[in-house]
This record gives sequence, C-alpha cells and structure tokens, in this order.
Amino acid sequence: MQELLHQLATGVSSGGIYASLALALVMIYRSTGHVNFAQGEMAMLSTFLAWTMLDAGAPYWAVFAVTIGMSFLAGALIERLLIRPMGGKQEMLMVTVFLGLFMICNSIAGWVWGYDTRPFESPFDSLAFLQNPYEGPHDLGAMAVTMILMAALFLFFQFTRTGLAMRASTENPTSSRLVGIAVGRMFGLGWGMAASVGAIAGMMVAPTVFLEPNMMATILVYGFAAALLGGIDNPWGAVIGGYIVAILENLLGVYVIGNEMRMTVALVLIIGTLVIKPEGLFGRRNVVRV
Repeated sequence: MQELLHQLATGVSSGGIYASLALALVMIYRSTGHVNFAQGEMAMLSTFLAWTMLDAGAPYWAVFAVTIGMSFLAGALIERLLIRPMGGKQEMLMVTVFLGLFMICNSIAGWVWGYDTRPFESPFDSLAFLQNPYEGPHDLGAMAVTMILMAALFLFFQFTRTGLAMRASTENPTSSRLVGIAVGRMFGLGWGMAASVGAIAGMMVAPTVFLEPNMMATILVYGFAAALLGGIDNPWGAVIGGYIVAILENLLGVYVIGNEMRMTVALVLIIGTLVIKPEGLFGRRNVVRV
C-alpha cells in the first residue's frame, strides 16, 4: 500500500510539469490553430539561460523572475517576426516552421553550452519541512509552483480585461477586431505567456532529469498527450490531462509494462485519443454544415 501511495504521489508531482507544458501548447493552439512542436525546446533554451545566471552566482528567485520575463519577450518576438507573417498559410508549411524552430533552439543550445549533462539547482531541497515518505522536497515545491501558476492564469483569464480580450480574440478574431480589440497584440501576448509557462516547466523539470539540450524531448511527448487527452482547445482540460497521463504512466510503468516502456503509455494515449475522441475529454466538438 505504501508503494502504491508513493507511485500516486510521484504521478501527481510529474503531472504538474506535464500540465504546465500542455497548457503552453493549448495557449498557442488557441492563438494560431497550430501545435508548436518547438515548445519543449524553447523551454529548454530558457532553462539554459537560467542556469547561466545561477552559475554566475545570481539568487534563484531573481533568476526565476528574469527568466520568465526574457522568455515572454522571446515568445512575443517569435510570434511577431515568424508566426504572424505566416498567417493563413497551409498546415504543412506551419508544421515545417515549427520543426525548423525546434532544430534551431536545439542547435543553439548545443553550440553554446554543449551536450554534457549539468545539475540544476532546486530551491526546495533545503526546506526540511517538505520532507515526507512519499515525495522529495523538489516534487512538492514544483507541485506548489504549478498550482499557483494555474490559479494565476485562471484569475487572469476570468477576471481581467486583457484576459477576456485574449479569450475573445481566440474565439472570434473578426468580431474582436470590430469591437476594437487589437487581435495581433493579443496573439503576441498569448505566445509570450506560453513561452513563460514553458520556461517554468523547464526550470521545474531540470533538477529531476538534469540539464542538457535534449532534456525536454520526452516531456514534450507527455505534454502533447496531456493536451490531446484533456482537449487541445481547453486549458483546464489540459491540466487534468497532465495529471491523468502522469499517474497512468507511473502505475502502468511500475506494475504492468515496466519502466522501459513508459513512453508507450503516452503514445497509446495520443493515438487512442485521435482515433476515438479527437476533441479530447473536455474539448469542444466542432460541427461544420456543408
């Protein structure tokens, strides 16, 4: 029983990280209608920037805040210079753009920092009151950061004028323009926020998997599975999907298929969702009259 509780607790802590990346994927999908396959690599690059500042002796939470801000600016800049000029292009062309961005981020990280693994500081390991039999201090701290992030995003989208404008822009860009909303600016804001959320996910996962240019490849698959399972157009569904994927991955990996086959869980969920319920558990089914 204690082992089962431990696996459930591990799944919950991992689920927060998957949920963060899934939420970033959903935010960009709702802004552009496309899946950003480079989301994980953008998060990895932000984490390397954070590691550089930490290695220079900067305090963790100052680095945390600066990294979020720099990631926001980078995401907004990518949307303005790369994505917006491609608006209305064919799906396959946009996929090629995202894959190109994936390779660029990965190559820059390898060129600047190399491909050796590096330890990444966790601000929670020194907090003795977080010690418990089921999870480490970093797992609990990362979970708390994720919960605070989700609550902040919920309040932003539900109760602020900018959040409501962003929701309106993604739901109906044409009508939003007619009532005076700067839709392009809202899309840039969405990309910036998605990049910041991805950076938080990167900084939370790096102490667990170690820092190297390919560290987010597996996490991106789990995040993509979470976003699809919960609903690629539903932020809160993606959060729930993140926890479902993580718990299933841990339980099936330990008790059924073995740890070496854990990735299969995410891949089966991706394929099964696309075949059986493409809109996900909480997404909207779009019906088009012809």
